[in-house]
Amino acid sequence: MSSGVPVLEDLPDLDGKAVLVRADFNVPLSDGVIADDLRIRAALPTIEWLLSKGARVTACSHLGRPKGRPDPASDVAPVRARLAELLTAKGLDAARVTLLDNLRWNPGEISNDPAFVAQLVEGHDAYVNDAFGASHREHASIVGPPAHLPSAAGRLLAREVEVLGGLRENPKRPFCAVMGGSKVSDKLAVIESLLAVVDSLIIGGGMCFTFLAAQGHSVGASLFEPDMVDTCKALLDSGATIHLPSDITALGPGGKLFEPDAGGEVRQVGQSVPDGWMGVDIGPGTAAEFTDVLLDARTILWNGPMGVFEDPRFEAGTASVAKAVAESRGYSVVGGGDSAAAAKQFGVDRDVDHVSTGGGASLELLEKGDLPGLAALRSS
Repeated sequence: MSSGVPVLEDLPDLDGKAVLVRADFNVPLSDGVIADDLRIRAALPTIEWLLSKGARVTACSHLGRPKGRPDPASDVAPVRARLAELLTAKGLDAARVTLLDNLRWNPGEISNDPAFVAQLVEGHDAYVNDAFGASHREHASIVGPPAHLPSAAGRLLAREVEVLGGLRENPKRPFCAVMGGSKVSDKLAVIESLLAVVDSLIIGGGMCFTFLAAQGHSVGASLFEPDMVDTCKALLDSGATIHLPSDITALGPGGKLFEPDAGGEVRQVGQSVPDGWMGVDIGPGTAAEFTDVLLDARTILWNGPMGVFEDPRFEAGTASVAKAVAESRGYSVVGGGDSAAAAKQFGVDRDVDHVSTGGGASLELLEKGDLPGLAALRSS
């Protein structure tokens, strides 16, 4: 599992040297104000270590999805200011840390243009990748520099590889994975990989309706992938222990998500959703059943919400799972993206053992055991 990736201690003497650090500062912005600086804070241990060795640091990151050209909405200026504040607060010399403009302002970042790679590495003596959340992408700043500079994984990246690798290779048992989110097709590959190592799999979120349909239940107006029914049936028939909802919270005809005043009855139904009704969360019976499974687990991976938790009417299922993951005696890992947001919303982000900083990267690492960014570091 991604073994052989060089770490910071493997770099040559850095005193007086310039180090290019690929960080993940893709923080949420609202009118130019940082809503959550967790990703900036997560990079501090690596930067602090480099400064302690006498290095000068050039940090770089993407922010948002600009179209390969400068865009005021994705300017890293707020990140630059916050990074300087955090460094100063730790008694570090912020003047020795520079943050480049948004990498994705240059079209060469996403296209992995060798000319842009050359531009990035020029004047630098070493490279550190600490951007786990972007390491599944073959972008210039991720896979390019290791071919030109002594390279290593930063503290954050190394920790993610250690934790997620441990889930695949040596989990304490029973190991339960909780998969939610919208579509089976988005997570099929990782579900198949996980079924080879987990003792049980809990399915919630929008994807559960395709599994329920595979069992012959009606799904009403719920999110549903007809072309994935046979695949789900094969998974259910494989002999694996898969827990599906036994009851559903459903929104009736005329109802709209995020618009409680629009009308539409909300009620609990069984495993079959009536015509015209939309399943929007697991029901209370299911939440209790899933909680029992999680409290018995010794290793838990949670990736994906149980329902539309962003609508307060339909947050109960996800809140129950979040609480159970936090209360379990097992080793708990929350897999980035919506799950991390839910863990924070329900106040359990500090009660789990590891919250991954990567959504897609977490899933790809669990599925394949490697990432382009890690392979590049190993070959440096």
